[in-house]
Order: sequence, then C-alpha cells, then structure tokens
Amino acid sequence: MAVLLGLVLAATSLNAASSASARETPVLRHTSLGLVRGVDESRSTGTYSWLGVPYAEPPVERLRWRAPVTHRPWRGVRDTRRFGDGCIQEGRFFSPAPSGPHYGLDIRDGLKKPVGAEDCLTLNVFRPSTPRKNLPVIVFVHGGSNMVGYSADPMYDGRALAREAGAVVVTVNYRLGVFGWLDLPGPGGARNGSANFGTLDQIEALRFVDRNARAFGGDPSNVTVMGESAGAVNVWALMVSPLSKGLIDKAIPLSGGLQFATPAAARTYAEKFTEEAAGPAPDPGEAVRRLRSMPAGELVRAQVRLGAEAGDPPRVIADGSVLPTDHHAAIEAGRYRDIPVLAGNTAEEGKLFGSVIGAYRPTDYQRFTWQYRFDPDRPSRLDVGDFIADRYLPADGPGGWNEEAGRLTDSIFGGIVLDSMDSLKAAGSDRLFYYRFGWNQQPVPFDTVYGAVHAIDLPFLFRSFDEGVFAFSFSRRNEPGRLQLSQLMTDSVRAFVRTGSPQHSGLGARWQQWPRSMVFDAGDRSATARPGAFGG
Repeated sequence: MAVLLGLVLAATSLNAASSASARETPVLRHTSLGLVRGVDESRSTGTYSWLGVPYAEPPVERLRWRAPVTHRPWRGVRDTRRFGDGCIQEGRFFSPAPSGPHYGLDIRDGLKKPVGAEDCLTLNVFRPSTPRKNLPVIVFVHGGSNMVGYSADPMYDGRALAREAGAVVVTVNYRLGVFGWLDLPGPGGARNGSANFGTLDQIEALRFVDRNARAFGGDPSNVTVMGESAGAVNVWALMVSPLSKGLIDKAIPLSGGLQFATPAAARTYAEKFTEEAAGPAPDPGEAVRRLRSMPAGELVRAQVRLGAEAGDPPRVIADGSVLPTDHHAAIEAGRYRDIPVLAGNTAEEGKLFGSVIGAYRPTDYQRFTWQYRFDPDRPSRLDVGDFIADRYLPADGPGGWNEEAGRLTDSIFGGIVLDSMDSLKAAGSDRLFYYRFGWNQQPVPFDTVYGAVHAIDLPFLFRSFDEGVFAFSFSRRNEPGRLQLSQLMTDSVRAFVRTGSPQHSGLGARWQQWPRSMVFDAGDRSATARPGAFGG
C-alpha cells in the first residue's frame, strides 16, 4: 500500500511539474477553442508565431455557401506550426503553389487551374517574443481581387511587422471567388440570407480575435483591421457593416475603397454560373443540389470557363444585410465605424494591370518565370521591350506605357479612394490620414516596367523583401534606402495603432489630415517623407 501511494504521489508530482512546464512554454497558449502550440523564434527573429489556427468549421459539404460556423473546440494540444491551405481558387500570380500554401516557381504551373483547398478557414498569429501584454492587434486581410490570395504568402509574413510595430499581427484566409460570393437561387440558396460568405468569414475571424487576443498578449479593445487592394475593399466594407460593431477600432485600407456589387449583378452572374457548372436543371433547387455535390475543382473550372464571357463573379455585395444597400447613405446617417483611418496608394498602381490594355508582351507563365529567376544583383539582358508591347513604347513617350499606366491608376484606384475618404470627411470623421508611395528603384528594366506598382508598398510595411512576387526588385544596391523607408513606414504603423495618428519624430514633418498626404520615397542610399496632396 505504501509503495502504491508512493507511485501515485510521484506520478502526481510529475504531472504537476509537466503542467507547470507547459504553462511556462511561451508558445503554448489557451484559446477559446483549445490549446495551441506555435513556433518559438525568439533567438532568430525575436518573435513567436502560431500558424494555421482554425477559426471556423471547414466550409465543405453542407456548409458550402453557408455563413461560417465557429470551429468546434478540440481536445489536447493542437499543433500550429504550419500554415493552413489557401482557399480554393483559380491559379493566378498571387495564388499559392499547386503543391501547397507556399511561394515557388511551380505557382506558374497552377495558372488558370484549381489550387488551394476548400478546407481553408484558418488564421496566423505573430507577436514579439517579449512578456509584454495588452499589445495593439493588427488583423491583415490579403488582396487578390477577392478571387485569389492566401495568408501564407511570404509578402504578408507578420514576424517583422509584429516586432517593429510592437503588435500582435494576425493574417487571415477567407473564401474567394464563387465560394466567397455566389448568390445561389432557390430553397437552400444564398438568397434566404446573404451571399457575402467571404465577408462573413472575415467577421468570424474578427470575433475569434476579440475572444482570444489576450491569449496572445493582445488588447481586444485596440484592433486595427488592415488590408490591401481587395483586402482594402474588404476593410472599407467592414467599416460600414453593422456586424463589425465592437470588433474594429482603427483601419488601414491600402489601394482600395468602397466598391460594392449590386444584388442584380450578383444574381445575373449566379444564374449564368449555375447553368455553366451544373447544366440545365428542372428547378433552382435541383441546380443548387448539383452545385453542392460537385468537387470544388470542377466549380473553379466552371468559373474560369465563364470568365471569358461574363468576367469574374461580383464580390462584396450590397445586400442590405451584411452590407448596406447604399454605403453613401449609411455613412451620411452615421451608420459606420467612425474610427481613425490610414489609407494609401502607390504612385504607379496601374503598372500591375497591363493585361487590361494588352500591354504585357509575354504570357503570365513566361513573365512569372523571368521574374522568379531574375537576380537583382547581376546584370540582365532583359529590357523594357521584352515585357511591354511595341505600341506602348517608348515608355515615356506620348501614349507610352507610363502615360497609359497612369490612366489605369486613376481609373481603377483614384476615384474610389477619393470618394471613400471624402465620404467619411463629409460625415464628420476627423482622424483621416493618407500616404502616397513613390519608390521605384528596381534594377533595369523593372524600374520602368513596374516602378511604384500596385502592392509594392507591402514588402516595406511587412519588411518582407527576401521572398515573394516582388523579390526581383530588391538588390544590395537599393538596400540602404529601402530599409530606411521601411522603418519610416513601420514606425508610422506603430504610432497609428497606438494613438490613431501615424505621426512620429522620424518623419521630420507634420502629417496633416486628408486631403493632405505624406509622400514616401527613397533613393538607393536614403529615404524621404514629405508632405503632399492627394494625387501629387
């Protein structure tokens, strides 16, 4: 009996010691769904991270085209040391590789094919490897036209931003394309609720953050939602959604604005897509049943086929439920999140959209290959004419690439940010800030082909220069200037998420409110920040 009692006491002591050790492990955290174990990089990057944390049940089978359902709790410790799959999508430049959620040359092999997975509703958390608590939280919503993208893109690696901004950084996957926004007809279709599934995913992720920020040392009462391109469109949508109340405290929408699809456009597309994917059906209910039973890859292929005729599916729908039918009226009536806003644009956004006007000479496959293999520290035989069609050359001539890309910049981006910021200002918002990004120091020929192109500011904000779509831009020669510029920008984010103003001493100038701006730029050796105005 004494021996047995001794064994029990020893086991109890061992378990207690083990539990104490577990509590002391900095990457073992208790969330509302269960324990998660992350990655300790305190010695190498100065951060802790938790990757592929599920926030909602997999949106498959009966949950396809349904509002997200909070993930069920799990038993034991969940390993969160690898990114979750990107959401199923048509392969494009900013998609994951066919072999998984990573960046590589094989991304080109997935172009126009189904990549990613339908089981994808995960998020990633990064924070400095310090004991500090009540850190600001930044939730980043990736771009990609709400058609493509994934939170594991190395351009959005949150480690350096978390460290430099002294914040908890969260990057989010959400449903895309026809999986994220499809207004299905008939019983069981979206029209009995909302077709904004991708938007609802983002709101569910914000709810997870609200419930679990403290588990990672964050302050749930200080959450900044940040996004670029379609991610910025989503941030603006969240600002006017009645469902975001109490979930966001500041906003950083970059290269995007209030831009909603009409219910009529969504319905028209859904009808065409249903016929394309499911074929003729005796009634809408049968068509929806067929769609729900189809493999996800087949639905992506149908989306690609229909794209040649009808374009991409309408996204972010003004349904009167998740989003207002008239965002201008909602803002005028005060039905929006009146929070500090830091918006921004790059000076040459349009240079990423040459395919819209037939300006790119190579196929996307060839262009991706050249850029991936380009060594920014070695001379290259590539020139502007390898990338840009003859009718847009010389690039700086009348009707040339620079001029036509400027028109794209104005038509795609200028109007929506002007309208969005002016709408808030007219409604009385008095914490509106804006920047313009002008860095164009890439090696030849990319300084002309792209320059201050759409999304090129993201590697500066995330300090993610080593890998990703724009890695060809960053050489040893331009490193001193771009690192200084990156520091100016991350310090601005650090200030903004704490105070609601991006002003800090390193700028050397006063950052005035909208419609004034701060112009960020750099040469090879040094960076500058100077006051300016919208569009200049």
